[in-house]
Amino acid sequence: MSDIPLFDIGVLDGGTPAVRRALAAQIGAACRDTGFFAITGHGMAGTQMTDAFAAAQQVFALPAAAKQELAIARHGHNRGYVGLGVEALDEKTAPDLKEAYNLIWTDGVTRPPNIWPDLPLWRERVQAYFDAALAIGRRLHQAFALDLGLEQDFFADKLDAPQATLRLLHYPATVAGDAPPGLRGAGVHTDYGNVTLLATDGVAGLQVQRRGGGWTDVPSLPGAFVCNIGDCLMRWSNDVYASTPHRVLPPQRERYSIAFFLDPNPEALVSAIPSCVPPGQAPRHAPVTAAQYLQQRFAATYGH
Repeated sequence: MSDIPLFDIGVLDGGTPAVRRALAAQIGAACRDTGFFAITGHGMAGTQMTDAFAAAQQVFALPAAAKQELAIARHGHNRGYVGLGVEALDEKTAPDLKEAYNLIWTDGVTRPPNIWPDLPLWRERVQAYFDAALAIGRRLHQAFALDLGLEQDFFADKLDAPQATLRLLHYPATVAGDAPPGLRGAGVHTDYGNVTLLATDGVAGLQVQRRGGGWTDVPSLPGAFVCNIGDCLMRWSNDVYASTPHRVLPPQRERYSIAFFLDPNPEALVSAIPSCVPPGQAPRHAPVTAAQYLQQRFAATYGH
């Protein structure tokens, strides 16, 4: 775990200011180094994780025709089912060997409602997981703010109507040697937004690129989240925080994971945080709204 440190973030709620700042500095060091860390003490109930994984198995077990009725290609706005081979996270390689189901943050007014499969209790279980993950992601931003010399609530009004996406993911089993060279469960990529919270079912596959080259296998951490910095927060921090390339190898037995991507409000202005710009230097990136930045990244992945 030397490359991917583990933190108990429970003190972000109940610890003294000094304890919170100490934890924020440790998390910040991980964000500057590998850009990956894992967390416990996050407050999500084990039953919520279990229910969400059960929901993932249910939706991916639906007949192909039923899944196509739920497809993003049919409904738009990044909601619904994504079939095998639709995405290519690494644009230089073949499409990914995975299927996904996406749900977005919506108020039902300014953004369209989600697409819900007709499965008993499915919506309730997945929405409960979404809400809990969003609360955790917002708490992590308190640590980021403290580490970057900002007020603890700096990100609060930039995450109250976020471009947040929950992705249920299924990687079918691939017999060793069956996958063509270069094919991946998920190609080499960085994430687009601020931070990702990943829960896995214990099946290996996720790898993080090391600074000096090569890959680190991410261990199974039952009940924990593996977190990583995305490109948007890297840009916000003037590249002080690291958005690190990672990939998923085709698993030899089927693999499920649940990724929660927390991206800022669409209108949030992503402009270099002053403490991250050395004196006398200009920011590395021009200001951009979070919506503009995210749209650029989606266009590259989906090709439309």
